[in-house]
Amino acid sequence: MKKLSILLLLVSISFSVNAQTAEELKKEMAPKKAEISKLQEEVKALQSKIDALPGWRKGAFGTIGASLSGFNNWYARKAPDVNAGNIGITVNAFANLIEKDFFWRNSGTVNLGWVKLDDKAITGDEGFDTATDVFTISSLYGKRLNKKWAVSGLAEYRTTLLDGSFNDPGYLDLGAGITWTPTSHLVVVMHPGNYNFVFSSGETVFDSSLGAKIVADYTNKYGGLSVKSNLSMFQSYNSTDLSNWTWTNSFGYKIWKGIGLGFEFGLRSNRQEAANFQSVDLASADNKLQSYWLFGLSYAY
Repeated sequence: MKKLSILLLLVSISFSVNAQTAEELKKEMAPKKAEISKLQEEVKALQSKIDALPGWRKGAFGTIGASLSGFNNWYARKAPDVNAGNIGITVNAFANLIEKDFFWRNSGTVNLGWVKLDDKAITGDEGFDTATDVFTISSLYGKRLNKKWAVSGLAEYRTTLLDGSFNDPGYLDLGAGITWTPTSHLVVVMHPGNYNFVFSSGETVFDSSLGAKIVADYTNKYGGLSVKSNLSMFQSYNSTDLSNWTWTNSFGYKIWKGIGLGFEFGLRSNRQEAANFQSVDLASADNKLQSYWLFGLSYAY
């Protein structure tokens, strides 16, 4: 009994020592955590100063999404022998020259998608069909009036790349006005003098016109999350039927060495595109809201 009591006493002392040791380690760890937090804030402040320096800023990120499947003699389906697939790729890149007296901002966006539903019992549907096809480049030059306002000129071109439809139709905006840059992450373009050139082949409903151009572009990083949102609007002075707008949003969350998860969605309204697709005149077109989205692996550079 005496030996048992001694053993229990030793175990109790051992637990007490371990507990004290853990408490002591936690006390030692607390100020180190505070130091790390302070250093992180200092690094963040230094990075903000670096970002504010004149010179080039370049970068790119995007998303790749894919799903492939195959069925053979799968009798639970109405079509038991089918191969299916969905592939999507987006790329967002920029190269901006920021100087004290002027800026030159350049960006490009590519969004391509293909879908496939190959029923082996039906011939002629073996390949992939185009689902999404967006290509946009823009260049904005501004001469600063002060830190936040500048006199500016913009060139923006938008078209498609696949199925032999490059520049058919194609949209080229050329205009001038003012640009507001309230922060380094937000750029708002307001150009009351803008000509929207529309290129197309044959007899189509597409038409060029003079109007106003408004662009709002937001790019930022929140830890491992990259965000880009771009709204591009053209308001025709000739007719609202010739007006259009496109809003795209991209999100990429970095997990490991630039690789992570990405999500992108876009909205568009364009009566000319709707009328061309429906083979009707502009007044008769059913101009429904256009949209797309993509989720998959992301990459950043």
